[in-house]
Amino acid sequence: HLLSSLSTEYIVAFTGYFSAKARSLYISRALQGAGDGALEWHIVPRENPASDFPSDFELVHIRQASPRSLLTLEDHPYIKRVTPQRKVFRTLKYIPSPETAAPCNATRGTQKWQSWQSSRPFRRTSLSLGSGFWHATGRHSSRRLLRAIPRHVAQILQADVLWQMGHTGSGVKVAVFDTGLSEKHPHFKNVKERTNWTNEKTLDDGLGHGTFVAGVIASMRECQGFAPDSELHIFRVFTNNQVSYTSWFLDAFNYAILKKIDVLNLSIGGPDFMDHPFVDKVWELTANRVIMVSAIGNDGPLYGTLNNPADQMDVIGVGGIDFEDNIARFSSRGMTTWELPGGYGRVKPDIVTYGSGVRGSGMKEGCRSLSGTSVASPVVAGAVTLLASTVLNRELVNPASMKQALIASARRLPGVNMFEQGHGKLDLIRAYQILNSYRPQASLSPSYIDLTECPYMWPYCSQPIYYGGMPTIVNVTILNGMGVTGRVVDKPIWQPYLPQNGDNIDVAISYSPVLWPWAGYLAVSISVAKKAASWEGIAQGHVMVTVASPAENDVGGELTSTVKLPVKVKIVPTPPRSKRVLWDQYHNLRYPPGYFPRDNLRMKNDPLDWNGDHIHTNFRDMYQHLRSMGYFVEVLGAPITCFDASQYGTLLMVDSEEEYFPEEITKLRRDIDNGLSLIIFSDWYNTSVMRKVKFYDENTRQWWMPDTGGANIPALNDLISVWGMAFSDGLYEGDFTLADHDMYYASGCSIARFPEDGIVIAKNLKDQGLEVLKQETAVVEGVPILGLYQTPSDGGGRIALYGDSNCIDDSHRQKGSSSIITQHQKTPTLKHLRRNLYFCFRSWS
Repeated sequence: HLLSSLSTEYIVAFTGYFSAKARSLYISRALQGAGDGALEWHIVPRENPASDFPSDFELVHIRQASPRSLLTLEDHPYIKRVTPQRKVFRTLKYIPSPETAAPCNATRGTQKWQSWQSSRPFRRTSLSLGSGFWHATGRHSSRRLLRAIPRHVAQILQADVLWQMGHTGSGVKVAVFDTGLSEKHPHFKNVKERTNWTNEKTLDDGLGHGTFVAGVIASMRECQGFAPDSELHIFRVFTNNQVSYTSWFLDAFNYAILKKIDVLNLSIGGPDFMDHPFVDKVWELTANRVIMVSAIGNDGPLYGTLNNPADQMDVIGVGGIDFEDNIARFSSRGMTTWELPGGYGRVKPDIVTYGSGVRGSGMKEGCRSLSGTSVASPVVAGAVTLLASTVLNRELVNPASMKQALIASARRLPGVNMFEQGHGKLDLIRAYQILNSYRPQASLSPSYIDLTECPYMWPYCSQPIYYGGMPTIVNVTILNGMGVTGRVVDKPIWQPYLPQNGDNIDVAISYSPVLWPWAGYLAVSISVAKKAASWEGIAQGHVMVTVASPAENDVGGELTSTVKLPVKVKIVPTPPRSKRVLWDQYHNLRYPPGYFPRDNLRMKNDPLDWNGDHIHTNFRDMYQHLRSMGYFVEVLGAPITCFDASQYGTLLMVDSEEEYFPEEITKLRRDIDNGLSLIIFSDWYNTSVMRKVKFYDENTRQWWMPDTGGANIPALNDLISVWGMAFSDGLYEGDFTLADHDMYYASGCSIARFPEDGIVIAKNLKDQGLEVLKQETAVVEGVPILGLYQTPSDGGGRIALYGDSNCIDDSHRQKGSSSIITQHQKTPTLKHLRRNLYFCFRSWS
């Protein structure tokens, strides 16, 4: 589906570090093996400090590369992967706080003041917001709060206690990957090196963001940083036009490894965890003992919006709070979506700290205030740098031990769940105490599983478990402070507490046998034993995990650590079939491998659908409402052939993108004949519109055509055709009223066929397809959008079709790209939800 441009740059990753001559020779021989003598290619020269050192990748410009030539490249024994060069955007859109900018002589320069927009998939955008926005603190009273708070964030977190003990960051190398720093900035006394990795011939900061971040970490005056005596290494990886490339990062990361950097701050991020060269290099960085701290993202309050690389296990992912200890509205929420649909997301962020209205260094002098998780990240990076300087035996400081100290010392925020706050608020002094009595060990994140503890353990605590239900899966991260590599000894053991009814639950465990770098996973699957089908109560037990790592100073020796994971659940008798709803997660995408456009075509600033489409991420409000109506919602992470339909009243399919196996279609038809009901929320699909919304992607330098529309309607029509039903390729939009509720139809389709004895509701809507294709406006009367049908077989189920999923999607009311969307963001989504669910669940009773 991709229309290649005439030429593309490819990152050719090697299996090790080689000289420039060797890399060129390997590529030449590999391309000669393709048998294409006319192929034009050349190696893009490095114009940065990495040009003098061996490297594990090369940037190759190939004109009209054929799939055969790329496959031949990857077949070479020394070539690991060939990936299109990715352009990395970073847009700084912030507003200096009016209370602090003027008194501190903050330098505004010529920057335009603009409203913030969400970062785009395949882009690493700035995670910096202006504190002048009302939503920066989640409250309208941000002015009052900013006047009331203490002067320096480092002092608020009691860094001065460690300063008085003589700890100021001395001897710790900290790298700032950002927009640069001017040579003679008065706030910094120990800038060891400034390097430029961009195609601009300057080392200075033309935007001010990099200066601010460096100041939070290491400023020695005015808006004082945490570690003023640390050794500061400035990596300029973004241009003044806010542009970067993956290859620039790879070179800079290699140089950071060469310089033996201790702490690295990345106040950037993006949802693209499939940028393999970037992710591989992050792993290599932490494997070389670089403690990486990264912003979790500014795509909150929507769930499922964690940014890469902060969502990786070996990276310290940082979320933001305000000075009243509220989770900042902008801070991205969990869960991680890497594991979907086969498992469940991990807890992230790891920790939260101040990110709203924080003061840092101005571009030339003075101070300024910023908000965003790009502010919270250097707060933690500065704290980590300061903490590292307090440890006499630096061998004890590594990415795992530092994260262990931070999360073990964090202060739990009341009333906030773990996918918002991680382990809680940064506590510098407690972290110091833990780190300075630290002994190498393994630990778990989270350290326990308690499905009765609300709201912290949401969504697990929001619903009890019962016999016959889908297993509840909790993905736990194993942190290994004993070494960069380790292993799980034997198999984790489940030990039920018999006096606490532990034998009423069955626990299955999967895990990563090898831990690298510094971490691995432990997936705990919990289900109810058959004997507890009618029982109600609390059941407890624990999982025992033993981790071993090679001892660095003992040849052949090992360090071992045994960790206990307490498990506590609430069991209820199995609910009646009519109250059980199964959410089909298997046919939704965790992250688009191609161009899967937004369900709402008005959202042009964020074109790819990347939130996971999960009942606990961007459909969280719907889940809450179903629970409040007394329904029990379970998640299907396997094909339709893998569940017992006799146990469920309703199968819920929302915004499905994947196709259906023939066996799935056959089984579902049989299940509905036997009483299972089916509700489908579809979306638009029109091939002409899909061709119209193609775009030239600067990341891969290719034209992107959508692989499907908002939903895969051809696949859905195959599924429902036996009942004489089908969705159309029409594309409609508009306001309408359903009973006494105002509704909005956002880029939905219509119902093309429906049984005559069914109920169809039609409304007058605008033909959005005509608007997209011909820029003409027309209103179509009587567009069928909702269909309700009772199957004729005795005891048969019911089918409900609705042509638009946006009304129940939390992301619909997030940041829009036009006045139309802004207008409809004010319409309460739950009103839409209740009305639609009323028809779908209640009207037939």
